[in-house]
Amino acid sequence: MDVYALIGASGTGKSHNAIAVANDYDIEAIIDDGLLIKNGKKLAGSSAKAEATKMAAVKRAIFNDPKHASEVRERLKSIAPKRILILGTSEKMIDRITLTLELPPVKYKIFIQEIATPEQIALAQQMRKDGKHVIPLPSIEVKKDLPNFWIDPIVNFFAKKKGGKNEEKSIVRPRFSQLGTLTIAESAIEQMVRYVLWQYDELDHNAKIQVEMNGYDVKIHCDMRIRYGLSIQAIITDFQRDVLNIIDELASLNVVKIDIRITGVVL
Repeated sequence: MDVYALIGASGTGKSHNAIAVANDYDIEAIIDDGLLIKNGKKLAGSSAKAEATKMAAVKRAIFNDPKHASEVRERLKSIAPKRILILGTSEKMIDRITLTLELPPVKYKIFIQEIATPEQIALAQQMRKDGKHVIPLPSIEVKKDLPNFWIDPIVNFFAKKKGGKNEEKSIVRPRFSQLGTLTIAESAIEQMVRYVLWQYDELDHNAKIQVEMNGYDVKIHCDMRIRYGLSIQAIITDFQRDVLNIIDELASLNVVKIDIRITGVVL
């Protein structure tokens, strides 16, 4: 496996240029912000934005979480790309990621100044000042006239501290796609929930499901009945986890809440 590195200071446009670099060098996979991406699709990892705390977000972004690193390592072994591109703010950060993911040493180093003009870098830096950070994944339009991105605070682990505190950054999904535009309706999310529901014999399949979307955030409310004599808490916890996983896997949307109301029992 040949490992390529795209290196540049935070906010200089690495993620925005990642797909172009991958195409130019015939690179199959990209590692960026804790995600393994291939052909515009997330194969493994999860966004740091899904973490509940800032420290957990930092660990997620640089593969400090052993389970997260193991998931990405195993997926890399299964797809066995001939070339992979790793994005980082410094050579030290790249070396840290390659070591954690058990990848070969970097063979080719590409610096952002080599592929972006000073004007483009300045524009990217202005976007970062506005709290925006690009992820090289296809854009998804969730119904018309909704925001072009999803954002969530994340501490930039490798940034210099100001006033003794790490600066807050944001993750942004850009409005572009090498594959075109994909529109996901609320009814499609509802069908994903029902698919999970049908896997549970303990739950009545005639549930009332409501889906609310705001940008890339999804809220789900379910009114349902459960079989008599079973542990409600355990079953519902498993159901919520499975719904979260399938929506993340199939739609790459952020499920912010799954409310379940048990309206009765069935024999």
